[in-house]
Amino acid sequence: MNPNQALWEKGDFGQIAAFMRESGEALIASLGVTAGMRVLDVGCGDGTTALPSARAGADVLGVDISRPLVAAANARAQKAGLKNLKVQEGDACNLEGVPDASVDLAMSIFGAMFAPKPFEVAKSMVRVTKPGGRVVMGNWIPGDPTFVSQVLKICSAFTPPPPEGFVSPMLWGVEKHIVERFAQAGIPAERISMTPVTFWFLNDQSPERFVELFRDYYGPTMNAYDAARKNGREADLHRQFVDLANSKNEAAGGGTRIPATYMLVTVRR
Repeated sequence: MNPNQALWEKGDFGQIAAFMRESGEALIASLGVTAGMRVLDVGCGDGTTALPSARAGADVLGVDISRPLVAAANARAQKAGLKNLKVQEGDACNLEGVPDASVDLAMSIFGAMFAPKPFEVAKSMVRVTKPGGRVVMGNWIPGDPTFVSQVLKICSAFTPPPPEGFVSPMLWGVEKHIVERFAQAGIPAERISMTPVTFWFLNDQSPERFVELFRDYYGPTMNAYDAARKNGREADLHRQFVDLANSKNEAAGGGTRIPATYMLVTVRR
């Protein structure tokens, strides 16, 4: 199996996505998704941004490498009565089967950044976007003090070194790498804008429960727990995650309200 597919089929990202619904809806509203638009959501998971896009009236195609997430997204779309949303298995590195210049908006929010061939990702997302359309990516920022970037940093401290040739997904949050990747796809720097934006994990469950969901269902943290368990360090890893979640939680009177800053990248085709 494709290692990236194995990573995202290992857990159940939908359990994490339950904390992301409101922020996903707010992001789609900010992007001006409207009826009549053709939207491609790459690495769409179980539909955090694909469903709000369809509710706004767009004709939406979601693509994800995880077969269980594809099934979950289609089930959510069916339950919501959204016949203008279809989700299929696919790879962000080639977007096979998606025609050239076929969408007004090609977006990927915390999805395509994890694909192993970043230059191919940029090339594919530009390829499928119509002239005058947009490519939009949401990418975590390396070294950012907010939650997800710190989670991934902690994970890297507990897992074995990556294989030779591995390209960190976090480089998608660095300006020079973003510009370089889209330049090779034919996009000049002046057509690329980058803005840090804050995403919120919101739920009435506790930060401790939030960490347990990352432990049990999020592929990268599941791998970190596996490695820590083998080394007798699971308790240390878990404590670091719980301390992080509690320190970042801004909810008053219980529940979870944790900010996570990412780089919103907009490419004008």
